[in-house]
Amino acid sequence: MKNICQITRQPSGGSGLQKAGFLFVMLSIFTTTNSLTAQWVQMSGTSGLNVRCLAASATNIFAGTNGGGSAYISMNDGLSWTAVNNGLPNNAHVAALAVLGTNLFAGTFGNGVYLSANNGTNWTAVNTGLTNNLVIAIAAYGTNLFAGTNNGGVFLSANNGTSWAASGLANRSVADFAVLGSNLFAGVTGWGVYVSSNNGSSWALVNSGLTNTSLTSLATLGTNLFAGTSGGGVFLSTNNGASWNAINSGLTNTGVLTLTSLGTNLFAGTAGGGVFLSTNNGTNWTAVNSGLTNTYAKTLATLGTNIFAGTIDGTFGIWRRALSDIVTSVEQFPTNLPTGFNLKQNYPNPFNLSTIISYQLPISCNMTLKVYNMLGSEVATLVDEYKPAGSYEVEFNSPTGATKMQPGIYFYQLRAGEFDQVKRMVVLK
Repeated sequence: MKNICQITRQPSGGSGLQKAGFLFVMLSIFTTTNSLTAQWVQMSGTSGLNVRCLAASATNIFAGTNGGGSAYISMNDGLSWTAVNNGLPNNAHVAALAVLGTNLFAGTFGNGVYLSANNGTNWTAVNTGLTNNLVIAIAAYGTNLFAGTNNGGVFLSANNGTSWAASGLANRSVADFAVLGSNLFAGVTGWGVYVSSNNGSSWALVNSGLTNTSLTSLATLGTNLFAGTSGGGVFLSTNNGASWNAINSGLTNTGVLTLTSLGTNLFAGTAGGGVFLSTNNGTNWTAVNSGLTNTYAKTLATLGTNIFAGTIDGTFGIWRRALSDIVTSVEQFPTNLPTGFNLKQNYPNPFNLSTIISYQLPISCNMTLKVYNMLGSEVATLVDEYKPAGSYEVEFNSPTGATKMQPGIYFYQLRAGEFDQVKRMVVLK
């Protein structure tokens, strides 16, 4: 846009009519360009791709498809895509993608789970102990990996997929996972939502008020949990699944295929209704479909300042739209995400009553930030939750009263996946 505006500067010669005509043409170009960018645009080279899943990691975005190349990567905000299939079965159906640390996992429908440690350049099957290879959901939870299967329940790997063990919900089809605090949720087709608070060792059904149990997707936003259903729209739980309420005002298509959240915004992809946005925890929904000629939005993902939609049925492909077109809080979407984990020195240090601790996450993950004394005893838990990639800071207020911290040396520790870093801080009198 800046270049176009610059060349509208009037030349020194020519009549007023010529100048006016020149300016009119340039303003037309400017207006047309704006109208084209303020909508969904299909990404070049993705026409015909039956896209089942999307996943963002650092500055890359990945797509899994039903055959047709199976796995793709874009390293330039979706402008171009490259097939990354070496090691994947021919015409594999990649139904789910997950990032754990520097590893990328693909769940396939019929061939189990595959691992890539180099952004999809090479893949290796990691299926030992996985007795059901129809993997339709996969998620990272702390340092563990969970796979949801078609009629085979949940499997857990604590060693990057090297081996798997059944983790409950036998004979269930697990469509999606979500992490909220210390709880892991599983959306099960035909059964509803299950929760585990012990890393998948046991599960409890939490369906009160969930009048449609055809679960397709789960998402979290703050302390809220959302469930997308086939035909019943979206449901909200504010108490870890103990009770649910339908939240469908403005959601004119209740066949929800996928949910994703970013900042204070919740997006829903539907079967024939396109993409909907809620900025108030699902109280109201608005269709945001300008330019989206395929309204079967199977999967959604955000990366930087853009949102991506993978579509199925009809005009297959991957679509992109600027988040600033449809939400007002554009400051929530940084263009430069951290390239690595980083725990910074607290400031001020030494301190008396309070100090600020900053940290950076290059990927979305479960993480903890805790304070310990010299004996290794925990003093405080500052953060223990799933966080999107980004830069954060938290204020630590020294406890007072009976739990007052004595002057001396303390430590604070950031744990996120395989990352573990400790720094020292000093408390004054």
